[in-house]
Amino acid sequence: MTARTPAHPIENLFVDRWSPRAFDRSTIEEADLKTILEAARWSPSAFNIQPWRFVYARRGDANWQALVDLLNPFNRDWAQHASALVYLFSDTEVDGKDGKPGRANGTHAFDAGAAWAHAALQATALGYHAHGMAGILKDEIHEKLGVPERYQPQIAIAIGRRGEVSDLPESLREREAPSSRKPLEEIAFEGAWV
Repeated sequence: MTARTPAHPIENLFVDRWSPRAFDRSTIEEADLKTILEAARWSPSAFNIQPWRFVYARRGDANWQALVDLLNPFNRDWAQHASALVYLFSDTEVDGKDGKPGRANGTHAFDAGAAWAHAALQATALGYHAHGMAGILKDEIHEKLGVPERYQPQIAIAIGRRGEVSDLPESLREREAPSSRKPLEEIAFEGAWV
């Protein structure tokens, strides 16, 4: 595994989290998956709207293949070996209240991203890995999963324990390592953009 060293002191959890594609085809206990989703539930959100929603299946259950089939072919090839698949949606609308009309939710995707991060970190804390995928069949998801139109599909998340790199297609084997990050000075600027 590639060594990753932060430039400033942070919790190991942030460095230990990465997104492998080789999963071991094991099952995940329902309690573990619910703990991961519970962590996502506690994510911060604008005005406490909590726009995230999840549709999930565990390997071997009656819904598993339907969720696998909603991945694009590239992701389906490796993610079908995960222990759980979770589809993350965000509510694009805010319901009206106190006689006021509803309105568009301008931060729904941002808030859903926070939920994904919480889920990924909780998975890592439990000894699993989570890999987020934008390669999903967005045009089919609403109908096949019964999702209301106001909820935008964001990503699918494969969760499981690491498998053998040799089980991956040859083209993915070299990429199966934690990636580095850009130096902080390339992404954070004091006072003004440099």
